[in-house]
Amino acid sequence: MGSADVVPGVSGGSMAFILGIYGQLLEAVSGFDLQLLALLRHGRWRAAAARVHLDFLVPLLAGLLSAVLILVRPITWLYEVHPVFLFAFFFGLIVGSIVLIARHAHWGVSGLVAMAAGAAAAFVFVTRVPVTLPHDPFTVFWSGAVAIMAMILPGVSGSFLLLVLGQYQHVMEAVKGLDPATLVPFALGCATGLIAFVRLLRWLLERWHGQTVALLVGFMAGSLWKIWPFRTVLESTHNARGKLIVLRDALAAPPDGGSLAVALLLGAVGVALVVGLEWLQHRVGVAEMGG
Repeated sequence: MGSADVVPGVSGGSMAFILGIYGQLLEAVSGFDLQLLALLRHGRWRAAAARVHLDFLVPLLAGLLSAVLILVRPITWLYEVHPVFLFAFFFGLIVGSIVLIARHAHWGVSGLVAMAAGAAAAFVFVTRVPVTLPHDPFTVFWSGAVAIMAMILPGVSGSFLLLVLGQYQHVMEAVKGLDPATLVPFALGCATGLIAFVRLLRWLLERWHGQTVALLVGFMAGSLWKIWPFRTVLESTHNARGKLIVLRDALAAPPDGGSLAVALLLGAVGVALVVGLEWLQHRVGVAEMGG
């Protein structure tokens, strides 16, 4: 999830769905409420830990933060130098996950409408032109709150939303330099947005599970436009540090030669990884039932 969240166009929520931990993630985050505060106030530490699934959440957050800190440099380097190969791999991951997750969706009229709405919303979102906003603490705070909502949705990239808001490069540089002036308000915004949004999403999954899954499948399908590896830059600019920022691009046909073969191989690896994880989860589930 951490490595995916670093890349604009790829969703950490998609990775959670692929890895089979999405439902547990929503349940754990939704435990941060007034009841949790009451448990902490009365010293009921075990009950409080169980409410937020601490045995699940701690290693998950440790892995996520470790990936961001360790991989932010190589992932951003790949994004700048070899974007075709990076996005080919993620494209395969998303295509494979769409096929697997779609099995749990409701495919009646309501499900098809939900999927179409999700695909249209994601397409409009990923084709937005980045804007320029200040980097003051308040703007960074609400940018983090909005971005984390996108990060938890499969197919909607929080990093790309930061790019749209003109905050991506600023936040990535803050992560590399461990700048608390940016990281503290950003983290507070992420925590606020996550706790508020997860409750809504969990309620939708409980009330209209099949239709909500179809909506999420639509989000993922609509995001494929942004993850397509082969692109032509139509408009770009440079930020204050001299780095190229793509403002507008378009899909391009795959080129002939070795780069296409490598991209196809990486896409196939992405699909195989998703299928392999699904198979492994099934085997573990069968083994636990047998035990």
